[in-house]
Amino acid sequence: MEPTMTNPTASSTRQLGKLVILGILGLGIGVFFYFDLGRYVSLEALKANRDHLLEFTNANFTTAVVLYVAVYVLQTAFSLPGGAIMTLAGGFLFGSILGTIFVNVGATTGATLAFLAARYILRDWVEQKFGKRIEPIQAGFAQNAFSYLLTLRLIPAFPFFLVNLVSGLTRIPLGTYI
Repeated sequence: MEPTMTNPTASSTRQLGKLVILGILGLGIGVFFYFDLGRYVSLEALKANRDHLLEFTNANFTTAVVLYVAVYVLQTAFSLPGGAIMTLAGGFLFGSILGTIFVNVGATTGATLAFLAARYILRDWVEQKFGKRIEPIQAGFAQNAFSYLLTLRLIPAFPFFLVNLVSGLTRIPLGTYI
């Protein structure tokens, strides 16, 4: 049996890719907190800007939808606070049916990005570091991934962002996660 050789260039490229993604995540989170952008994702801000938001949405519906979904994707992908307010804003700005659709598109896309980032950046390290200790969790997810995820999503004790990240560390297929 021949020893397996790893390609140093591929390994370096992969490491660089991980560093770039970590840098983007760090920058995004840093910008959010440095500029206190959370003040715009609050019930008070929604109330204070009610008329302006509705006026903008009515005058620029497509632009409003694109901006709303993009902000929701970023908020979820970067695991930033404000998901509940964004959900309320979706219903307020676009109505129940369209708001629900836009919330689901933004939340699902953002959660998928967070899942993939956790999988790409951290999974190998977690498996090396914790090895045997996480095997029962991996086995449980492998057997009952849908049930595990549904339970975690429906129990409010588990924050949405944490479910996204932990799921990325498991071996469940992306299709099952979504």
